[in-house]
Amino acid sequence: MVHVERTLTVGVPAAVVAGYLADFGNAEEWDPGTVSCTRTDEGELAPGARWRNISEFRGKRTELTYELTRRDLGRITFVGNNKTATSTDDFTIVEGEESTTVHYAATIVFHGLAKLADPFLKRHFERLGDEVVVTLTAALEKRG
Repeated sequence: MVHVERTLTVGVPAAVVAGYLADFGNAEEWDPGTVSCTRTDEGELAPGARWRNISEFRGKRTELTYELTRRDLGRITFVGNNKTATSTDDFTIVEGEESTTVHYAATIVFHGLAKLADPFLKRHFERLGDEVVVTLTAALEKRG
């Protein structure tokens, strides 16, 4: 398992941040590893909504099906699956007087032989976490 956490603060209202993050298709803009992310169903952005995400990881493309599993006031969670891994992206959103703080936690659980790569991949995911702070901050600030 690989677990990465980052916190960022933006001058954007929490409702705007939550609305943006609830659409995982926006990962194309803020997630440096995402090549494409397309909604595969229709309707509200509510638990059960699904996306087809294609990411590039260490020069190889991989596809995961993501589902919005939680959308509460201040908390949004997506879980992505394929035969190699389960990836959870969890956002906690806290509104301050003039800013909003976003705590981002990504957990990747590898399956089968892919588990053996855990120790070697941690550094790569830490770098991605650092990049997400920059790209997600910029994407959210555009909305403010």
